[in-house]
This record gives sequence, structure tokens and C-alpha cells, in this order.
Amino acid sequence: MRRGKKISFPYILMITFLTIASFIMIIPYLWMVLSSLKGNLEIISSTSILPHKVTFEGYKTVFQDAPFVRWLFNSLFTATLITVATVFSSALSGYIFAKFRFAGKQMIFLVVIATMMIPPQILMIPTYLIIYKLGLIDNLSAVILPSLVSAFGVFLARQAIEELPYDLIESARIDGAGEFFIFNRIILPLVRPMLSALAIFTFMAAWNNYVWPLIVLNDEEKMTLPLALVFFNGSHVTNYNIVMSASVLIMIPVFIVFLIFQKQFVKGLALTGFK
Repeated sequence: MRRGKKISFPYILMITFLTIASFIMIIPYLWMVLSSLKGNLEIISSTSILPHKVTFEGYKTVFQDAPFVRWLFNSLFTATLITVATVFSSALSGYIFAKFRFAGKQMIFLVVIATMMIPPQILMIPTYLIIYKLGLIDNLSAVILPSLVSAFGVFLARQAIEELPYDLIESARIDGAGEFFIFNRIILPLVRPMLSALAIFTFMAAWNNYVWPLIVLNDEEKMTLPLALVFFNGSHVTNYNIVMSASVLIMIPVFIVFLIFQKQFVKGLALTGFK
């Protein structure tokens, strides 16, 4: 008969600590969701976290008083396009830096890595001038174009692909496979966990980006959801249930993306060292 594993005191201490820490972290989200189901007067006057009377007036107002569906589409469109382009460009660049030899490779890679040290606020003015010269102000392309390539993604992909054996690639070349076939059918599947982690990071960053869309977008119809949250906050200063309802709706797509890639995300964090 198999004996049960003895539970040690450090194990109990660790589980207790993690449980308390998880509960503390989830409280703001739980408060936000429950507040979105309350009336505005109840949020202001009641100290209870649970709603006395559940109402969906906040969600109804969000869809009636503003083009929320349009803003949702804008955010989904920009975040998805940025994520797909960043993952592809990072994987392709990482493959080239990891498995090809050419003059100046190390210098070019160092220049790419050095761009990670520059605060993004410094690049806003030259980037804005370029976007202005291209005539893309107040266009969703102004949000997408500056984020199509990520130095962090290139670095991450290069580190992951460099671990793959050269023999695998050489065997495919001997069998007559082209470089794009090797990249698409051999390299990408082997680094999928890393790419999934990169996709989630990129999607979250693009989805939550507030400052850059605020600079380049003026038309209300072209706003993204982080700007829309400020719109609700400004138009309905005392209607906290509307702001909470909009916040819950904004959070749902990111939560869905995490659920879809959860398994790959955990593997990616382990492989890339983000433990």
C-alpha cells in the first residue's frame, strides 16, 4: 500500500502565504465586479462588498450612452494586429540572429538590444513627427505601426531558438526543405510556449496602452477602450457603477486570451526564465 506524503510545516506555511497573497490580489477585481452590479447610490452609501439589489443598469448605460462596441472593435483590431505582427517579426528575427552567420550580426543585435534601454517617453516626439509626416494622425494605423516590432521579443526569440540543435535544421536542408518551410514547420512549433508567453505580454501591453493612443487619436469613433474608460469617468463623475461596468467589460478579452493560452503561457514563463 502506497503511503501518503507527509505534509511538512514549510509546505503548509507556503500554501497559507500563497492563499493569503492570492486573496489580497483578487480583492480589487472582486470589488470591481460586485460594484458593477450595484446601483450608484448603494456604492456610495453602503460599506458591504455584496450588492443588496443586483442591477445591470451600469452595463446597459455603457452600451447606450457611448459607441462601446466600436471602441471594443478598435481595441481588438489594434491589439490583435500588433500581437500577430510582433510575434511573427520577433520569431523571424530571432531565427536569423540565432541560426545564420553574416557580417555585423553581433553589432546589429547589440543595437537592437540597446533600444530596450531607451525610455519610450523619449521616442514619443520623433515617433509622433514621423506619424504626422505620414499623414496618419487620428488613424488606427498610428497606434499599430510603431508597435509592429519589439526588441524584447527579438531577444526572447533569439534566446529560445538558439537552444535548438543545428543538426535539426541541417537535416531539413539536406532533405530539400526551404528556409521558410524550416522556419514555419520546424522552428515555430518548437518555440510555441515562448511565443505564447510573448503573445500574451504583447496583447496585454497593446490592450492597456493609454498614452500613445491619447496622443495620436482625436476622433471619438476611433478611440480605444482605455480612452473610453476615461470618457466614462469624465462624463459620469459620480456614476461609479458605469465606470465599474466598463472596467469589467474591458477586462474580459484579456481574461479570455489568458485562458486560451494559459498552458502555453506557464510553459513559456518556465522556458524563458520568468519564474
